[in-house]
Amino acid sequence: MTDRLYSVEQVAELLGLHVRTVRSYVREGKLPAARIGKQYRITHEDLETFTGLPITTPHTAPGRHAESSCIVEIDDIDRATVDRITTLLTATAGTRGGGPRMRVETSYDPARHRLKVILLGSLADSSRLLDYLDGILHS
Repeated sequence: MTDRLYSVEQVAELLGLHVRTVRSYVREGKLPAARIGKQYRITHEDLETFTGLPITTPHTAPGRHAESSCIVEIDDIDRATVDRITTLLTATAGTRGGGPRMRVETSYDPARHRLKVILLGSLADSSRLLDYLDGILHS
């Protein structure tokens, strides 16, 4: 048995669930958790009991972490396409599994018909969203 404690966010990442889903499991009593201050903590043993499977956490090299920040400017774009791109990128970034969340921000200049897309996150997720954006623009 291990005394490892997980936050709701860590459990969501490990299980590929949304944080709200994990919180609802805790509130409904389906997933035992201890409230410490304003946050819940779930033991490794309770998490394994809940899933019925052994839980292994991904191991990364100590101190090794890589993130990317990308700025994409798209000219000659109409407002309807801007809304479509913004919705699709934001939804796609929010439905990924594991790892820190992708951050997507957009800024539209209607006078210049220019959209600026800012992506912040892991290298793999940034690459995935750039490929997705390329597909949207060329469809």
